[in-house]
Amino acid sequence: MKLVIAEKHSVGANIASALGANVKKQGYMKGNGFIVSWCVGHLIELAEPEAYGEDYKIKPWITDCLPIIPEKWKFGVIKETSSQYKNLKSLMNDPCVDEIICATDAGREGECIFRYVYKLCRCSKLNHSQ
Repeated sequence: MKLVIAEKHSVGANIASALGANVKKQGYMKGNGFIVSWCVGHLIELAEPEAYGEDYKIKPWITDCLPIIPEKWKFGVIKETSSQYKNLKSLMNDPCVDEIICATDAGREGECIFRYVYKLCRCSKLNHSQ
């Protein structure tokens, strides 16, 4: 099966209709060899400065500690949209899904939304986002 991931529900619904994925499920549509889901905008965000150490928990910050440039960036799931993130993680790692297609909006923001989810889900399946 091919998993198509859109940025928004409305776009996902249009893609699902065009592909013949007419069976509604919780957080996705399925049918005709496709699963179509969506990100509801941003699902993942960069961690707050406090996640990078004690120096950033105390405010106001000491200027000697700035700028904050971590060796490794930390990410987190946005609480309000965590249920859709869980849906996508389950779908991305489902053994019946053998291909993932990024159908988020063209441009940096859409690509970033997809890549953050893909990375945090630890998905390693082939995807076609170009």
